[in-house]
Amino acid sequence: MIQEAARTRNPKSVTLSPQRRAPIAPSRNFRDAAPMISPPLRIGDRLIAPGERVNVNLPLPSLYTQSPVFLPLQVMHGHRPGPCLFVTAAVHGDEINGVEIIRRLMEWHALRHLRGTLLAVPVVNVYGFVRQSRYLPDRRDLNRSFPGSETGSLAARVAFTLVREVVERATHGIDLHTGAIHRDNLPQVRANLDADGDGALALARVFGAPVILNADLRDGSLRAEAAARGVPVLVYEAGEALRFDELAIRAGLRGVQCVMRHLGMIKGVGLRRGPNAAAPVVARSSLWVRAHQSGVLRSLTPLGSRVAHGDRLGIITDPFRNTEDPVEAPVSGVVIGRTNLPLVTEGEALYHIARFGRPQAAARTVERFQSELDPDADLDPESGPPIV
Repeated sequence: MIQEAARTRNPKSVTLSPQRRAPIAPSRNFRDAAPMISPPLRIGDRLIAPGERVNVNLPLPSLYTQSPVFLPLQVMHGHRPGPCLFVTAAVHGDEINGVEIIRRLMEWHALRHLRGTLLAVPVVNVYGFVRQSRYLPDRRDLNRSFPGSETGSLAARVAFTLVREVVERATHGIDLHTGAIHRDNLPQVRANLDADGDGALALARVFGAPVILNADLRDGSLRAEAAARGVPVLVYEAGEALRFDELAIRAGLRGVQCVMRHLGMIKGVGLRRGPNAAAPVVARSSLWVRAHQSGVLRSLTPLGSRVAHGDRLGIITDPFRNTEDPVEAPVSGVVIGRTNLPLVTEGEALYHIARFGRPQAAARTVERFQSELDPDADLDPESGPPIV
């Protein structure tokens, strides 16, 4: 990504010149397409033949040391026509679970029979990734900088490159995220269900995360920009920044595979769900419970817990005086996010509670999901040993 092209065992690696090129968007009516063989795909200066797998290094602004920087794009262009799916990770540079999800995805043996095109970007925010930072060097949030500009800020230029070379070619997208630093998320999918003309709810259900959260589009986000171009995008949130979470990784990998199967890009090879697997539950709203005072938090409530109105979630203590302030649930629901840092300041977000019509049923879904993807279970030898 920085200084040299990515190296892999099989794919070819190509570095492109930075000049602008006209995008080529695939037909969305792929099932009715006449040709039985996919046409070549052009990305930058590279013409990718049907059945070819390559790594393409898209030029980005160099470091101030003049070291070159590239946006790493892994392309698998199937022999047969089909959808074009992009999968992105590390739009926030410290959110690394998605990097591992894409690594495992690209080793999936079923991709040998891919129909359509897979565009995988394991690290979008290269600058933040190498600095272990959520943001770019200019402190801008890349996920508030779309569609970007060829002549704008650093964030705008990175966003512009991703949109031009990846999003404009896609028919569908999956954007992989984690919680922020010191904040843990239960595996969940976010989509705008109030404007579901693009079938986002159907894709979200297929993904198979235990919770689907109705989330409005945010100006400047990758999801909003893709939606403006008619490309439905799921946002997967799971785990914590700068930490690998095996359950979150397994759930994300399986979710991407299930979406690809649903779109007709691959057969159902290797997709196994237990007989007691529960359907995802949809949360129409959520809220953060915040600290009423500063102090040290003793958390009593793990992720995935069902809570009722008035339940004690934790206790904030004063390290210098013998005082305790209970943190209580203002609503009933399921805890889908929480802070992992005990040192809290008044007003800080502590627990994220999703609201459901039937919280008890939602909690059972979460329990089944956690049991099904237990890292101690031998689910898929192809993925290798779990990260612990």
